[in-house]
Order: sequence, then structure tokens, then C-alpha cells
Amino acid sequence: MMKNNRKTEKNRGLLVVLSGPSGVGKNSMIRALIDDDPSLFHSISVTTREPRKGEIDGVAYHFVSKDKFRALIGAGDMLEYDLYCDEYYGTLQSLITEKTDKGIDVLLDLTIKGALELKKNDPNAVLIFLMPPSLDALRERLLDRGTESCERIEQRLKTAEREMGCIDSFDYLVINDAVEDAVEDIKAIMRAEKRLVTRSFVDESEADRV
Repeated sequence: MMKNNRKTEKNRGLLVVLSGPSGVGKNSMIRALIDDDPSLFHSISVTTREPRKGEIDGVAYHFVSKDKFRALIGAGDMLEYDLYCDEYYGTLQSLITEKTDKGIDVLLDLTIKGALELKKNDPNAVLIFLMPPSLDALRERLLDRGTESCERIEQRLKTAEREMGCIDSFDYLVINDAVEDAVEDIKAIMRAEKRLVTRSFVDESEADRV
């Protein structure tokens, strides 16, 4: 029988990581999931990049300087972090643990490297690779966003091609062709994960009698 290496923990919330190329729609997925189930918690990443138009500190991201971010790394406060397109992104460990220990399901939006690093630290984490229907569709989404130069967009597309080579390291693949369909796929994944035998808690005294 094949064994699952995920650790069984009583009442622990799911840690669900959405990752994929820039512009694939990770934030849209998370907003739609929380609209459907407000009990979900979106853990906001810490980043050193400049806020985009309309972004508010503490809502989209926690925006900090590179010196502050490096200080958090040195203090061991980051569950994972990554340097992506010359900017740092990371996750505060204390915030995640506080929620999952209370049985709250946590959603994360991470870079590929960040997602894989987190998986090493927490094998229970559920990694979902969010894929565009095509690179042409991804280019159109980045252009429509209107926040970056054509040169920067082409750089992101080259990065996206490399990132797609990491799909085999993820637990699930979801293609974001239509937001509603992709959201339903993610909800189905979460329902299935909650029903895994290895996530079901068995009292030790009961297990001894089996």
C-alpha cells in the first residue's frame, strides 16, 4: 500500500497555496473563494515592491523596505521568502500558525520558489499550480493590467515559461480559463483534502484497540 507522508494533526486548518505565473489570476481566485466562504483566511505576504495603483498597505500586501525585510529574515520570522524580479516576497510564520492551530483554513498566494520552500517546512501544505490557458492569454492579461512596460511583460512571460517546468512539484494543477470554473476546481480540491484518511484524527487510545 502506498503511504502518504502528510502528518495527521487534530483539527488543524488546511494551508492552501496558490502559485503560478504573474498575471494568471491568483488574487482573483482568492477573493472569489473568500466571497464564497468568509471563514477562509487570506494570509497577506510581505513584499518590498512598490504598491500598484489602488493597492493599500495591509490589504493587498504588507509593504516594507528591503532593510526591514532582511531584518525579518535574520530574526527567523519568515516561513518562506523569495527574491522575484528583484523584489522580496515572504510569509510571516507566526500568522499562519496562529490560524491553522485554531482550525482555520488559510489561503496563500506565493511565487513558485516560495511555494516549494514552504512545502519543505510544512509537508501538509496543499500546493496548487494555477495555469493560464496559453501564454498568449497571459500576455493579454498582463497588457490589460496596464501596470508594466512591454519589456517587463516579456520578461515575465519568459519567467512563466520556466515556471511551468515546476508543475510536477505541485499537488494539483488548475487551468484558469474562466474564473468561476477555476474557483469550483479549487473548492473541490479543498473538500477532497479534508476527507483524506491521513488528515482524519484518530484518538491514540482508540488506535491502540484497532
